[in-house]
Amino acid sequence: MKREYDTIVLGLGGIGAGALYWLARRLGDDVLGLEQFDLGHQRGGSQDHSRIVRYSYHHPAYVRLAARAYRTWATLAEECGETLIHGCGGLDLFPEGGAIPAGDYLDSLDDCGIPYERLDAAEVRRRFPPFRLPDSGWGLFQSDGGLVAAAKANAAHLEGARRRGAAIRDEAPVTAARSIGDDEVEIEAGGETYRCRRLVVAAGAWSNTVLGHFGMRLPLTVTREQVVYFAAPDLEPFAPERFPIWIWMDVPCFYGFPVFGEPAVKVAEDVGGVETTAETRSFEPDREALARMRAWCETHLPDALGPEHLIRTCLYTLTPDRDFVLDRLPDHPAVLVAIGAAHAFKFASALGQVLAELAIDGETEADLSLFAIDRPILRLDDPPTNFYT
Repeated sequence: MKREYDTIVLGLGGIGAGALYWLARRLGDDVLGLEQFDLGHQRGGSQDHSRIVRYSYHHPAYVRLAARAYRTWATLAEECGETLIHGCGGLDLFPEGGAIPAGDYLDSLDDCGIPYERLDAAEVRRRFPPFRLPDSGWGLFQSDGGLVAAAKANAAHLEGARRRGAAIRDEAPVTAARSIGDDEVEIEAGGETYRCRRLVVAAGAWSNTVLGHFGMRLPLTVTREQVVYFAAPDLEPFAPERFPIWIWMDVPCFYGFPVFGEPAVKVAEDVGGVETTAETRSFEPDREALARMRAWCETHLPDALGPEHLIRTCLYTLTPDRDFVLDRLPDHPAVLVAIGAAHAFKFASALGQVLAELAIDGETEADLSLFAIDRPILRLDDPPTNFYT
């Protein structure tokens, strides 16, 4: 393995694997991916069978980025010969008086010309019988919503990069990193020293550990979250051709999937976990969170309930405003940073393409105005947080 590359990617979860793939499409063997653990590990937030993919978002910048994401996922799927996006429709459920404003979602979809349907509670129940939605609630249905096969997509990105000559090294934690002028970075990882023209940091919950080498720290919150696969007595109503991905647009916020990857129904709470660190997190199930989830399902999705077939934990890495970071370090222009704020997997391939453009071309057509690393809230030591938008 050589020691000098045009670009090095730190962290090979969803975003990092996507960046390595899109960089390798243009740079071939002049790109290196470094992962501190084994490839496909469960310590971060990028594995499991499925992640939501959808257009429905609170700001047009995300809707437009979603359009790019659908295109990049299609490119990857065509190349690897696998189905990566499974369309089942997406349903945002708005209870009366809910904490998450529906108007932002409707306006963003309208602004970008994305079609959707507004379903009253009776129509939600008619189309998707497992839901028990009160008459005062309603649903925003978008037919392009669905799920992306997460672990399979990560592997496809890495294999596509490897086929083009990209070097990949796992079990190689970074122990030192420094800028050499504005156009070179030196990294010590896994006992070796590497140099590159551009460094892409996609380190998730370990972001501040890497940024510390460059004298920077962001006000990030790391939480331990969990998803639960319930062995419902009757899985047929939850088949992908009958049941959508869904989000309960209130606080607490729950979301879920049709049957996929396991013989069970997957349900989770968004930002329902305890604050932790990447080093001290537990892998044990959170029984209080599980009780909240069961209580919600008993009221709104009772047919999904059954014994716990599988519980998986993951880490959320949250910015205080829940917007991404996708930018250069202000004092280290050769270093690019990507933080997905715990809702980025649906965009992972598109973000990888954008990072490749920034690294190679120095610019991108993507609208990154929300994602600056030096935006005012990220300059505060103890900023207010709003994890629900």
